Amino acid sequence: MRSTGLILPRGSNPDRDLVPGKATTTHIVWGPRCALRLEVTGVDVGEPRRWPSLEPEVPERVVHAIVGLQGPGVAPVLSCAPTPAGLALRLRRSAVFERVLGSVAAYAAPTAPAALGPRVVLHCPALRGSPCALRLSQLRAVLVADHLARVLHAHRVSVRLVPAVRDPHMPTFLQQLRVDWPAASERAATEALRSRALAELTPARNTEALPPGALGRVCLKELVDERGRTTGYDPNLDSCLVTEDLLAVLAELQQAVQDWAEDSSLGLAAAPDAGADSCMVVHVVSCEEEFQQQKLDLLWWKLDDQAPLRQKHLVCGPVKVAGAPGTLTAPEYYELRHAQVCKASALKHGRDLAQDPAWMEIFRVLPVATIKFEMLSTAPQSQLLLALADSISTKGTKSGTFVMYNCARLATLFESYKCSMEQGLYPTFPPVSSLDFSLLHDEHPSPPQGEWLLLFNSVLPFPDLLSQTAALPCTAPGLHITARTEMVCKFLVQLSMDFSSYYNRVHILGEPRPHLFGQMFARLQLLRAVREVLHTGLAMLGLPPLSHI
Repeated sequence: MRSTGLILPRGSNPDRDLVPGKATTTHIVWGPRCALRLEVTGVDVGEPRRWPSLEPEVPERVVHAIVGLQGPGVAPVLSCAPTPAGLALRLRRSAVFERVLGSVAAYAAPTAPAALGPRVVLHCPALRGSPCALRLSQLRAVLVADHLARVLHAHRVSVRLVPAVRDPHMPTFLQQLRVDWPAASERAATEALRSRALAELTPARNTEALPPGALGRVCLKELVDERGRTTGYDPNLDSCLVTEDLLAVLAELQQAVQDWAEDSSLGLAAAPDAGADSCMVVHVVSCEEEFQQQKLDLLWWKLDDQAPLRQKHLVCGPVKVAGAPGTLTAPEYYELRHAQVCKASALKHGRDLAQDPAWMEIFRVLPVATIKFEMLSTAPQSQLLLALADSISTKGTKSGTFVMYNCARLATLFESYKCSMEQGLYPTFPPVSSLDFSLLHDEHPSPPQGEWLLLFNSVLPFPDLLSQTAALPCTAPGLHITARTEMVCKFLVQLSMDFSSYYNRVHILGEPRPHLFGQMFARLQLLRAVREVLHTGLAMLGLPPLSHI
């Protein structure tokens, strides 16, 4: 039996924070160090695990709050009864299916925030160079920043992306990777920053020769002592060599904060009191770039009295490559994966399809899907190990190719239904309100899978998962923050595995007999919800759905 737990801290709002588990009976345990602990047994009645030091009673207000929960991601509670282990919740399956599958759009899209949060500047220093100089650790930072920007946009967070790329080859490479990032138009003015920097320069030593383009050194020791030691800045930071290029970087960041234009893509104007304090700057950097970025933070505060108080570092861990030189660049990595996709396709289909117009888009998408799932399925702060020798296959259940393969299987299923309907074998799809969801009762005990768990694993928790991905700890102390950018990839892989197991076991489009149509339409509606969730998840990665592979 598969089970899951959820802890809500004291002070949390059950109407907002409680997400039911994955089975008919859910046991809720009240404990001294957490407001609620949920344990789901996967069966109608089950014995939950015992948790130590439980408070003897669940407060009545908690019982009422649980029974009255409403909204996306919340299953309707049939009854709530106390047990020696806590509260046992019973859910009516048909009611849950009806609520979720009757409003698929609400579960296949991010939940609208109750209030707009702070504006976010996402700064990815790796994009200031050329593609051929982009290391794999920097590529990881680029993909993390792009994914985070998409999820924040989906939650109506106003986001500015910095820097605008200037290398003439970078926009083409980013387009190849399906990374949506602005290109440069004109440089921000640096005169004010240069004047302030010249006033702050420390006297040069007689023996020190400044490199071309350098104005001199600015002492940062005072700032490190003032705010750096307690927040995570490197205590070895002493001074910063100020160059024209560095001032240009600061000027672009400064402009992104000060001249926050209306975001036409979302139709959101800046708040009336918008200023440096109402935004957060998140520097998405590789571990090799962080020391230099810390210097840039402190220099910004030194030269600009209006610099944002909230500057955070999202540091991406190193990328190690098994059986390959450490000098592999991002374009070389892409070309390797592209060649592997073409080779795998030729072996599967018995001929080279790379130049076939009907397949060219597929061969552009699959390498990118492989790369993004490899780079984003691990928590960004952790080390990533790439196995480049691994072949690309739709049978590998952990890969982006496997996810895209199951996306194509869903497309083929609905296309098959459409063709059969046009031939008169099946009737047109009836109104969802007329479907009998009590016919969804397929279950497979070991491993636990079926229509009930497919709903709870793949559809019901999706809005909450996106909210967790978009949740940046704005007010957390310290310099460093974490982001849950691995959650979407892991979710889509698990969704694909659950769907694949179900699809391999259950015949969806059955014989064209009237007494079988009710169950067929209920199953199609369930898989329509799975398809919409899958498409939304892929969109958060910048990947289009594929209709065939």
